[in-house]
Amino acid sequence: KPEYCYLIERLVDAAARETGIDPAELRRRNMVRPQDLPWKTPTGLVYDSGDPAANMDRALEIADRAGFPARREEAARRGKLRGFGIAVYTEPDGYKDNRVDMQFDPTGALTVAMSAQTNGQGHETTFAQVVADLLGVPLSAIRIVQGDSDRGGAGEGTGGSRTATVSGAAMHYASVKIIEKGRRIAAQMMEAGEEDIEFDDGRFVIGGTDRSVDILSVARASYDGSKLPKGMDLGLGAFHHYDAPVYSYPVGCHICEVEIDRGTGWVDVVGYFACNDHGVVINPMLLDGQIHGGVAQGIGQALLEEAFYDAESGQLSTGSFMDYALPHARHLPLFRLDRLETRCDTNPLGVKGVGESGTTCSLPATINAVVDALAEFGVTHVDMPATPLRVWQAMHGK
Repeated sequence: KPEYCYLIERLVDAAARETGIDPAELRRRNMVRPQDLPWKTPTGLVYDSGDPAANMDRALEIADRAGFPARREEAARRGKLRGFGIAVYTEPDGYKDNRVDMQFDPTGALTVAMSAQTNGQGHETTFAQVVADLLGVPLSAIRIVQGDSDRGGAGEGTGGSRTATVSGAAMHYASVKIIEKGRRIAAQMMEAGEEDIEFDDGRFVIGGTDRSVDILSVARASYDGSKLPKGMDLGLGAFHHYDAPVYSYPVGCHICEVEIDRGTGWVDVVGYFACNDHGVVINPMLLDGQIHGGVAQGIGQALLEEAFYDAESGQLSTGSFMDYALPHARHLPLFRLDRLETRCDTNPLGVKGVGESGTTCSLPATINAVVDALAEFGVTHVDMPATPLRVWQAMHGK
């Protein structure tokens, strides 16, 4: 995903420079509009939701593009070259399959076993929130178990920015099964017809009355055979194996602003701005955290990280993180992020992927900014990583 976005967004910037068309305007002319959705691409993918132009307009606004010429002039007085880089993206997320097994125990506690496994995204928080919203169960009563195939069964695990869409959809359908069984138990408990029982915010209610019972009480009752409809098994729970039929498509615009030292070629990222659409947001802080990490990874790849081999021996010279130059906090500005939310139509939660979006768009945004800063030297491209040596060589035509 980062590679194809980098290729396309560098080509668009090169085309804008060659034709004299504003880079934002050239992108706008080629964006799918909300009224065009659903949009089928030449390769057969179908974009279901989003407004790319609105994301770009908001990103340009928070980046204060109108004030950039004054910032460039001020930087020049300090001996710096300042550049402004734009990149937009969409990416296919939410594919393959995952399994979820949701079971209440006799105390009313709910264990949710997932075949997916976190690698830092905060699954325990995110999916506890999803289940709490679907079933009206207190967060304190929910236990998330990940990656245990004895509990959740085999699945495709985590990857492709898809766990919220795939595992979340499995939780949705498992919850529907739990509610249906719970409705029958609640009807038995309240001596009412099953067709009269409604479910809302964690309670089974006899329609048109104030009589109700909460789902935790129903879960506890499910282990008492005397309170169950005839022939029903003990316990309240459900399993669902969800295989995603189509993708979700997050969209967004990232903007990077850099300063380059004329004497050394050193690149400082002095501003980073983005507006993204990741569908329905489950947890804003965790979503922003994934974007932060992705952007940091992308800036590291764009400016610092390189596998360097000795020319004579072929030995890898950057074999440890002492040499490989991962980005530090000092290499990064405070990111300014905003988002637009358009509900995704391809999964029941309305969510879109996020995990790879920061890296996908930050590569071209950063290099576009570097090339923009070097425009006065006639530079049209700098290979990643844009190290001080490469930038200095580009400035001096070497």
